[in-house]
Amino acid sequence: MLKIHQIFILKFLLLFVSTLLITSVIGYIALKDIIIEHKKNHLKHAIELMEIELEKVDSLDSFAMQINNKTSLRVTIISEDGVVLAESNADKAEMDNHASRFEIMQSNANDYGDITRYSKTVKADFLYVAKKIVYKSRHIYVRLSMNLTQIMSDFYSLWIRLFFIFVAIVILATYISKKMSQRIVYDITQITNYLDEVSNKNYKAVIKTKYFYEFLQISLLLKNLVKKLSKNEKKKAKHMAKLRLINKQKNDILSAISHEFKNPVAAIMGYSQTIQEDSDMPKSIRDKFLGKISSNGDKISKMLDRLTLSVKLENGDLSINKSEFDLKQLCHEVASNLALKYKDREISVVADEQMVFTDKTMLELALINLVDNALKYSRSDVVVELKDKKISVIDSGIGIKEEDIKRITDKFYRVDKNRWDNSMGIGLAMVTYVLKLLDSSLEINSKFGKGSTFSFSVEKMLKS
Repeated sequence: MLKIHQIFILKFLLLFVSTLLITSVIGYIALKDIIIEHKKNHLKHAIELMEIELEKVDSLDSFAMQINNKTSLRVTIISEDGVVLAESNADKAEMDNHASRFEIMQSNANDYGDITRYSKTVKADFLYVAKKIVYKSRHIYVRLSMNLTQIMSDFYSLWIRLFFIFVAIVILATYISKKMSQRIVYDITQITNYLDEVSNKNYKAVIKTKYFYEFLQISLLLKNLVKKLSKNEKKKAKHMAKLRLINKQKNDILSAISHEFKNPVAAIMGYSQTIQEDSDMPKSIRDKFLGKISSNGDKISKMLDRLTLSVKLENGDLSINKSEFDLKQLCHEVASNLALKYKDREISVVADEQMVFTDKTMLELALINLVDNALKYSRSDVVVELKDKKISVIDSGIGIKEEDIKRITDKFYRVDKNRWDNSMGIGLAMVTYVLKLLDSSLEINSKFGKGSTFSFSVEKMLKS
């Protein structure tokens, strides 16, 4: 992997060379056009001079050769109907009619006609310039042409010199970028050394970047960060105090659990002692006391089971066993089961048939806890509603204060006047864990003194 200074050199050189290359190509095209335009003007001036001398000329062939010898320009004189009258560089008898040549046709419409074209006669690229003039009371065309080979040779000679200048500039740019790279490396080294010192908790280390403003900004930010780290070290004592407070809270939780077990344990012990001490106790009373003992033992067992299940849910130790079932039917089953426990209460189910594919046992556990909760903390009817892919458990009970809503799903949390989940404070926490496993979440809407609505989405549980 390239280091930052290496990337800098490469990108700098790439940008610089690309810029020079593009500039060179544009310059090459522009300079070539300038040279050719200059040569055109040169040929036009030469034709103008020839036009002055033509009135004195009797032999066009001799005149063409004379001009060629003195200027090295190819001279072609053409009649108005396109026949070559004189040619300095080829046999005019073998030459084609020139009436259709572009430069000849153009000179009829303009003062001059010009074109760059390959000459089949001389086998080379030529720049042609032609003009229509009057010679001995008749129109003829004087055409001068110049071999572009020499022009391009001169142009390439110039370009080679420019190329060496280009190479020299690239070398200079490389040297400058290397120097800049060394400065970047220096500043980066200062920063890395400083970070190394800080990692060893030397918060008094010094950092000195001196070349680039950006690195200076980084160093200032690092200094501020180190100041904060230093302050954080001083705050460790406070954090330790918080940890001790957390441990105390855990002890309070254990104490709360112990307290909740005291009543059923005390009841079991009291009924047992009474039975042991009174051997003449009537059978009906003995059976009643034994029933109380069994009931309290069952209560302890259920509390332990719920606590164990809560821990497993929290740790993610339970696996999901999905199956397809009707959500409406499950809601009716939960309502029927809880109706046996709360015989004087009404549980209404408002739902249409809805097939889902999820863990039925887990979903039933969540519903039971929510409905049971609603029955405990309301005196009116409880409604289980399935609407818009969402299950809602609605009560008109005492409601929840706004400051308690965010915490009532915490494990072991209990509002002063309310004891969620039959005093242990794990029921809603269990619901939260279950819904998370089922890819959903609990929503709570409540107004103190008016009732609550506990709901969750089943959209991701629908049978696809």
